[in-house]
Amino acid sequence: MKIYEKYKEQIEKNKYPVIGSIVNNEYKNLGDEIKGNEEVELIDISSKEGMKIYRRTLVYIAAKATEELYAPLRFRVKYQLANSMFCKIDGMKNTSEVIKNLQQKMKQIVKENLEIKKVVMNRKEAKKFYENKDEVKGKLQYELRENEKIIMYYCEDYYNYCYGTLANRTGITKLFQLERYKDGFLIKYPSSKNPMKVPQHLRERKLTWAFEEYEEIHNVLNLETAYRLNKAISKGEIKDTIMLAEALHEKKIAEIADKVAKDKKIKMVLIAGPSSSGKTTFAQRLGLQLRLNKLQPVTISVDNYFVERKDNPRDENGEYDFECIEAVDTKLFNDHLVKLLKGEEIETPTFNFYTGEKEYKGNKIKLEENQILVIEGIHCLNDKLTSAIPKEQKYKVYASALTVLNIDRYNRISTTDTRLIRRIVRDYKFRGYTAAHTIHTWPGVNKGEENNIFPYQEEADSIFNTSLVYELSALKPIVMPLLEEIPNTCKEYAEAQRLMDMLKYFKSIPNKMIPTNSILKEFTGGGNFKY
Repeated sequence: MKIYEKYKEQIEKNKYPVIGSIVNNEYKNLGDEIKGNEEVELIDISSKEGMKIYRRTLVYIAAKATEELYAPLRFRVKYQLANSMFCKIDGMKNTSEVIKNLQQKMKQIVKENLEIKKVVMNRKEAKKFYENKDEVKGKLQYELRENEKIIMYYCEDYYNYCYGTLANRTGITKLFQLERYKDGFLIKYPSSKNPMKVPQHLRERKLTWAFEEYEEIHNVLNLETAYRLNKAISKGEIKDTIMLAEALHEKKIAEIADKVAKDKKIKMVLIAGPSSSGKTTFAQRLGLQLRLNKLQPVTISVDNYFVERKDNPRDENGEYDFECIEAVDTKLFNDHLVKLLKGEEIETPTFNFYTGEKEYKGNKIKLEENQILVIEGIHCLNDKLTSAIPKEQKYKVYASALTVLNIDRYNRISTTDTRLIRRIVRDYKFRGYTAAHTIHTWPGVNKGEENNIFPYQEEADSIFNTSLVYELSALKPIVMPLLEEIPNTCKEYAEAQRLMDMLKYFKSIPNKMIPTNSILKEFTGGGNFKY
């Protein structure tokens, strides 16, 4: 019996559309067979994973619609912006009529509520399949010799591959909108927070520039996909790729330092970004470049300016919320900043996380003429943190791992997944945490980012993309054994399997190839900087 058949009544009564399931701690398509004694959890579109399935299914439908309307031209996923996926049709002139026709075709496919059938082949069957098809869709999974299961999703006579779960029918993705954008279009979809409404697209102008800048360079290097990266590894060209990727980082850091040094009004650099973005290494490398510009960086830790524990706000569950802006003693912090910029001496506190109180241990700071403050923290882009400081005296930097490398033209690698993999490695190396622990706590980390970081990213004066085109190949040999340790009895097993399904498309490279000044060393260890 199929999952949707057994749970038909429950699916129909659910508040939000059910789009997938977790069976014995594995993500499953609703069309998958079930024996009857499995533990089943239905996934609806109000959950993070449910909305990921929704998004993947929309991309699949867009690719099918493109093939029906404009073959042999091919659909391509570029990158994600808020609740939108930026896509294009290679070789097609971007016109309003093209976007209108594509949206109508997609809506027709959705209205017909067509079945999306999951087909699993062995290598022998896949070999025969590709011999009879003049097409490369999903071929990368076949080319991986260790991959015994080749998965395809069929909808009528259209087929394609997706490394994550898809919906079992097209009709569930009723809510979407296409919008002409640059040389392609946006597929706009709801969020898990508000799953029954397509939000207005937030114009993430600066974030778009950062994506485009890195994408152009990767295109020049011919490294848009995992397939191309694997070719570079196989040909022994990966060392050049690594050096070029790291040189790009150094160039961008130097450009930011030059901008800061050129504007004599700037007295502080504020750095913010989500978890595992490599902010700490970036801040130290930026400090070196500032010194080359005859500026001496002086750091202040926002973490030492927490309010006393008794005054710390609590969240909806009654737990202390250490990530909200109200958890920071902004009054004292601003008072100290103003005094420093006036040339006065201050004594900075040291926050005792055990007692929940500030302590003063004689740590005094006074800024000299050639010194500049460098402050790193989750609220650094929020003007509430530095409200007493004039805008012209602040330079804000948003640092995040904005992944531009995709598995193939249809399957995007999530920026969030890249950061999660980094964090799993770091938590294991430096904090003794298991991969299961990191995966378990990750949703809470994401919640804090969504509330306190992402809303302010467009406030940045510069965006520094900390992603490295080779990093998943370098992190794979470390993180795969950690993910494999998670037993199938553990709830985190499903996420571990999904991450491993993505990582298997990357050839590994040894950790020793990562340069010692690389941002990746913040997660793997063995680097030049202190953390």
